[in-house]
Amino acid sequence: MNTLKAGDKAPKFELLDQNGETVALSEVLKSHKALVYFYPKAMTPGCTTQACNLRDSDKKLAELNVKVLGMSPDQPDKLKKFEQKHELNFTLLSDPEHKIAEAFGVWGLKKFMGKEYDGIHRISFLVEQDGTISHVFDKFKTKDHHDVVIAHLENN
Repeated sequence: MNTLKAGDKAPKFELLDQNGETVALSEVLKSHKALVYFYPKAMTPGCTTQACNLRDSDKKLAELNVKVLGMSPDQPDKLKKFEQKHELNFTLLSDPEHKIAEAFGVWGLKKFMGKEYDGIHRISFLVEQDGTISHVFDKFKTKDHHDVVIAHLENN
């Protein structure tokens, strides 16, 4: 796994969102910074905690000109259920073949309960409007991810 770093250009992408509509990173960056956050699977406890805390931080992130783009291998219909069940207020993107996850370097070997498998590592990238990654968030707990992101934004 070769995770992108601050200073790298974010890979360009166009993916389907929870509504089945195409979302392009380049379009988002015309008016906002983007928090591209990768999570393993919609509707699981850790991913739900992380998503709900980002939902509840919407006003603060908007003040800081950041648009949230959550990305997982889930299909758009599952993402729609996730959005509706938890009243999420940001874009969820479907990367079922994990091509974008691989491009960002977050797809790789994981271990859980003694088993090894390939999957998404929970890592987030702050992408500036010029397409450059300005910060990589890889040291956080799901319950405080939003606080770590906001603290960084407010102090930089």
